[in-house]
Amino acid sequence: MIVHGAWHRPNAWEKLETELHALGYGTRAPALPSAGERPTAGMHDDAAMVAKELASIEGPVVLLGHSYGGIPITEAAAGARNVERLIYLCAWMPDEGQSLFDLEGSPTPDDVSGLLPLISGARTSLYGDLPDAEAEQAMSALVDQTVRSFAEKVGAVAWRDIPSTYIVAEQDQAISLALQEKMAAQAAEIRRLTSGHSPFLSQPRILAALIDEIARSS
Repeated sequence: MIVHGAWHRPNAWEKLETELHALGYGTRAPALPSAGERPTAGMHDDAAMVAKELASIEGPVVLLGHSYGGIPITEAAAGARNVERLIYLCAWMPDEGQSLFDLEGSPTPDDVSGLLPLISGARTSLYGDLPDAEAEQAMSALVDQTVRSFAEKVGAVAWRDIPSTYIVAEQDQAISLALQEKMAAQAAEIRRLTSGHSPFLSQPRILAALIDEIARSS
């Protein structure tokens, strides 16, 4: 199962899903309720939805979260019995009691209702290694994201009990390399890609091969 990041929808995964299907994997890419058209849901709602999706799957699951998606998968997988591996793809990897605001060192707003502004310099931050036409297409698909999703704190931490892999995107301009390395130190293993923040768009075949390698070693 692959879980998208903030401001995104499951359609961001289409290239990667095609490559994973070619390798023989089934995929699920749920839509987090904190992202969409005028959303109101928070991180706990996202985690509950991921947990519900996990419960509907028979057999072992590799659960991957990209960017913000790392936070709800951390909480959701804590109660799941079928997750064999967690993969954090240049993702936020919280410990108990941490929110995304905490991890990035930002103060939590007094009012957590409403929507977040898009990340500064989104074209470069999110899609720095994509050609202009593809970056513009990706930008056009972005949606609203709630403040609550960044403010709510994780109550359960799956990576303490489930083997985890952190994939560091070495050219990421959204989450600094230093911050990725700090979070990755919590994982059971660290892998690396020479990519920006969205390797599922810029190098889906290479990413799929890496996921395959990680899954086979689980």
